Amino acid sequence: MATEHKRPNYMTIFWILFVLTVVEVAYSVFLDLPKFAMIGGLVGFAVIKASLVALFFMHLKFERKSLGIIVGSTLILGMILVSVGIAEHVLPRP
Repeated sequence: MATEHKRPNYMTIFWILFVLTVVEVAYSVFLDLPKFAMIGGLVGFAVIKASLVALFFMHLKFERKSLGIIVGSTLILGMILVSVGIAEHVLPRP
């Protein structure tokens, strides 16, 4: 039997994303941090915002756990591929 999920408040999620974007821009413009810390913080903000979009606007929060496992495994694969690309760029060539 299908159960109905409570409809999320999309405007609240929008305003949270807006505030996170403003904080992200202020973080990158006004703080004088080392490059590694700047990139790490911006990636952290991007992960939080992408998670909110996926959970609420793509309705993944209300799906079965098996779909979450599928999405999570593709995210892990994506992180591995990005890590290899960064390693190729950063590490010295033989």
